[in-house]
Amino acid sequence: MLALYLFVPPLFFYLRLPWLFAGGAAIAAFSYAIRPAFIKLEKKWGILMPVVKLLPTCKDYLWGGDRLMKEYNKAFSGERLAETWELSCHPDGPSFIASGPDAGMTLSAYIEKHGRRILGANCQIFQEFPIIAKFIDARDDLSIQVHPNNMDAMEKEHQYGKSEMWYVLEADPGAYLYYGFTHPITKEEYRRRIEENTLEEVLNAVPVKKGDLFYIPAGTVHAICKGIVIAEIQQNSNVTYRVYDHGRVGPDGKPRQLHIDKAVEVSKLELPCARYNFGGHLVRSAYFTVDRFDAPCQIDTDEESFTSILVLDGAGSISCGDDVLQCKKGDSLFITASSGMSYLSGNLQVLCTRIGTI
Repeated sequence: MLALYLFVPPLFFYLRLPWLFAGGAAIAAFSYAIRPAFIKLEKKWGILMPVVKLLPTCKDYLWGGDRLMKEYNKAFSGERLAETWELSCHPDGPSFIASGPDAGMTLSAYIEKHGRRILGANCQIFQEFPIIAKFIDARDDLSIQVHPNNMDAMEKEHQYGKSEMWYVLEADPGAYLYYGFTHPITKEEYRRRIEENTLEEVLNAVPVKKGDLFYIPAGTVHAICKGIVIAEIQQNSNVTYRVYDHGRVGPDGKPRQLHIDKAVEVSKLELPCARYNFGGHLVRSAYFTVDRFDAPCQIDTDEESFTSILVLDGAGSISCGDDVLQCKKGDSLFITASSGMSYLSGNLQVLCTRIGTI
């Protein structure tokens, strides 16, 4: 066994990087075909845990509240907590491994150590880790904003664009959010209304309640408003163009920066899509596929993609093979590709995200 173990790591290295082989396509296809077997061996020998718990980077933006600390079990010493980046390899807010032998390592370092194969075949088309998962608590209104698409973001910001989805976890009575426009407007009217502080008159204000879902493609003007807690799944990007910020000032006492020219260039000045067909999923896009499950249930993580789990409510456990992890409301879990069937027990309510194709 020791001799085999000493031989296997170099082989694993080459399996992680099939594009390094001259000959390319045939060897790459072969390496992907046998990759699940080697992942199972790593797990059997204790080299790789099939499921790990994650810890987030915390953001104390000025509009944040305290519900993530009080209701979602987030350890944070500040007075307000606006966002927790639960699944992230972005340098502006990485998440960290919280269980197993790799505890304390960033998720990026964890992937580098074990190889991109743990992300699954569908992730190989992405140069960077494809998504970010967050919890967001808006005690006050967020800025009215827009995110560019991939082409514009890569050209101007050297990052991915940002399409995202929101799943409403909590909503105070009367809570609403902005989602696109009530009717099409021109760029000239858009710019004029920004300058005159009348943009909200033409924004589509949507009342929200717990359990509501929104898919926000890049280019959609939007804002989360006060009294809402959401789970957000988004592309791996931190590019936001602020259009209007309610006259607020930042920690330095100066008005927060607006990005009006860039926003006008990338915004879709039209009504949002009223209904999407996601084939039975909460969301199914070119970047992520999201579903909601209630325990007891089972989740199959095959060779195509890892699974990200956000625990929305409840407490219980997740088991995969011989490994069992206790989890509760607010936890974030990462299941490596090719882990097979995981079983959730207790009264857990979870949001599951995989990287899919459409």
